[in-house]
Amino acid sequence: MQSKKSHLNKRPIKVMFVCLGNICRSPLAEAIFKKQIQQADLMDSVFCDSSGVSSYHVGSGPDKRSAANARNHGIEIVHKARQFTIQDFKEFDQIIAMDSSNFEHIVSMENKDQEFKLFRMREFDPKSNGKLDVPDPYFGGEGGFEEVFQILDRSLSNYLDYLIEEYHLK
Repeated sequence: MQSKKSHLNKRPIKVMFVCLGNICRSPLAEAIFKKQIQQADLMDSVFCDSSGVSSYHVGSGPDKRSAANARNHGIEIVHKARQFTIQDFKEFDQIIAMDSSNFEHIVSMENKDQEFKLFRMREFDPKSNGKLDVPDPYFGGEGGFEEVFQILDRSLSNYLDYLIEEYHLK
C-alpha cells in the first residue's frame, strides 16, 4: 500500500480555499497562492481553487475592492464564485477555511469516508496571536481589504512551506 505522500507526488496536491460568499477572501487567497506556487516553480505539484459555503454570489466575479487591492499588489483575480459542495471532499486533498463559521459549516457537511485535511487559514499565520479567523472585509472599508491581503500573504507563504515539507515537493 502506497503512502499518501508518495501517491500525492504523482498528481498535484489539490487545495480548496473556502469563505462565506467566495467573492472576497477565498478568491484572494486562491490568487495569492497561485502566484506563490508559480514563483516557487510548483505549478505541476500544487493546484488550488476557491469556493463559498453560501450560494449568495454564485457566478459573480470577485468583489471590486478585493480585486483592486490584489491589483495594487501585482495580482490579478480571475474568478467566478461557486459554492462548496460534497463533491469537493472527494476532489481536494486539503481544505482551508477562512474563519470558524466556515470551518464549522464544512465540518457539518463532512463525509467521514473521505480522506482530506481541514485547516483554518490563520493556523499558518505567524502573527495570528491566537486569532484563527481571517476577518471578512465585505462590510468594511479599504483598510480591511489590505489587512486581509497581508494576513493571507504571510499565511499562504507559511502554508506553502508546510506543503513543501509535508509532501517533499523540492
